[in-house]
Amino acid sequence: MHRFLRAIGFSNLTERKELKELLQNIVRKARDRQYVSREDRTTLGEFSEIFGDDIGITVCGEFDDENEFFFDHYFPYLRSHLISSTEDITVEKQAGNEAYLGVCDDMKMGITLIFYLQNIVPYVKAQGEGRLPIRGTTLSLSALSDGGTILMPLSKDEREKDSIKKKSKDRRTLLKEARAGNEEAIETLTLGDMDLYSQVSRKIQKSDLYTVVDTSFMPYGVECDQYSLIGEIQALRKVENIMTGEGIYILTLLCNEMEIDLCINEKDLYGEPEVGRRFKGNIWLQGCIHGEGLDQ
Repeated sequence: MHRFLRAIGFSNLTERKELKELLQNIVRKARDRQYVSREDRTTLGEFSEIFGDDIGITVCGEFDDENEFFFDHYFPYLRSHLISSTEDITVEKQAGNEAYLGVCDDMKMGITLIFYLQNIVPYVKAQGEGRLPIRGTTLSLSALSDGGTILMPLSKDEREKDSIKKKSKDRRTLLKEARAGNEEAIETLTLGDMDLYSQVSRKIQKSDLYTVVDTSFMPYGVECDQYSLIGEIQALRKVENIMTGEGIYILTLLCNEMEIDLCINEKDLYGEPEVGRRFKGNIWLQGCIHGEGLDQ
């Protein structure tokens, strides 16, 4: 049973028999079907069904040369309409199944982002046709969460906001130079991190952690596409799973100057979400790559 099914409104789906029936119905009746033929005479297929505004489930598998479908895996998803990054992306296939992970080095985050690729078939098709790498791709990031908390915002005036933006811009420039081998930039970043650690260590003795840390994004657990996140809510809407009737919050979060859409079951959200407040929780990161021939 997929841990993040509850994020799109299937919190009461606990029996394997019910799950099997749901996935079989998706394969039979899916509105969105995509196929790509491969050199080994098999055909990779994706069947996606919507269960609410931008939320749904995709079933993946392959057809043999006798047109018989073999199930491989499935995943719940949230489709994002944001452009989260314009940096270059690398994609790698997982060893165990027909799932792919994307890797993006975006200076805004300061870490390498690893995400689960949503649009598998268009990517495999482009790969088979020798059209990779595609220039000018963009990335839409979305996240599913199975538990989160609403935090109050930190009080900042306009001067403080401008100062934060300037420091962030300067840090991105230093990171870019450091990756190019600039030793002075590397030293400046190292000293800056030591300075920051010293400041936080002093403040944390008298203040709560979440009054010191505004937003954060860091790996969580042992799976490379899962993260612990604190982000400021920029927009929100509530949708309903048309099959189960469960309410789902879709939050647009700003985290380290990067926008990410996130969905969470209202049962799993502690607190009342509002624009300006912050969301804290653990997430499964997904991404959809846009470019010539890649859009679904």
